Amino acid sequence: MDVTTRPCFLVLDREHAGALSTRKLVLESAKFNVITAYSAGEAIVTLERFPKVNAVVLSAEVDDIPCDEVVERLLKIRPGMPIIVTSGGGHRRCGHTEVKWHVDSLEPKQLLECLQDLNKEAVVQIGERNEELASRE
Repeated sequence: MDVTTRPCFLVLDREHAGALSTRKLVLESAKFNVITAYSAGEAIVTLERFPKVNAVVLSAEVDDIPCDEVVERLLKIRPGMPIIVTSGGGHRRCGHTEVKWHVDSLEPKQLLECLQDLNKEAVVQIGERNEELASRE
């Protein structure tokens, strides 16, 4: 049996009453797996619990722990793991030297493109699986 290995991302997003994360919906629509945390502290605990995620998507607007410190603590758990920082306009930067990707939180397509670029092989597998499913219908 051929198995498609889908990337899994930890998304740290601000919690809004009665609202779902657009970023999470876009990623799930692309058939990526998503684990969501709503505070920096929760993200750290969640990464300890699920350390094999492919990357962390970190909202610069979450402020219970300063962005640089969050990145430092996440990288202690998973050194070298990609961390993508989102913010309105992509302008609020996290100054940690290991953060190489900053995207506009109001443009979910930018985030999707970034994660697809980081996971090219999986994107090909997902596309092939989608074609296979479509041919069965």
